[in-house]
Amino acid sequence: MSARAIVKAFYSLDLAKAENAIEMFDKNCQLHWNSSQGYTALDYNGIEQKLKEVRQSFVTFTYKLSHLLKENDTITARYTAYAATIERPDKVEPIAHFISIWEVKDGLLYKGYEISQLFDENPSSLSSYS
Repeated sequence: MSARAIVKAFYSLDLAKAENAIEMFDKNCQLHWNSSQGYTALDYNGIEQKLKEVRQSFVTFTYKLSHLLKENDTITARYTAYAATIERPDKVEPIAHFISIWEVKDGLLYKGYEISQLFDENPSSLSSYS
């Protein structure tokens, strides 16, 4: 599978239901994430824990990709995350916008650089991710 196909497959998952999502990550993976909460560095165990928390908190957690760009084995994805919480299972809402850059190694997500911002209500902002 190509690097682009691997990243696209990951962002096609519903992380609230995909118990095997961690299998898409290299055991030596790293994720460097800048968010409105600050900087977070995650290794394989940290990513596994985040995925577990998603499955515990949400009934659905999906992504809508707006861009997927490839350069060699490095893929840049721009997307919006959507989720429905356990408390409101019938209401899927946008949560945040992301741009992620992933290095793929041996068919697995290996090194990620991610920046996110909370979803804002401005229709122009959301439509820019279409």
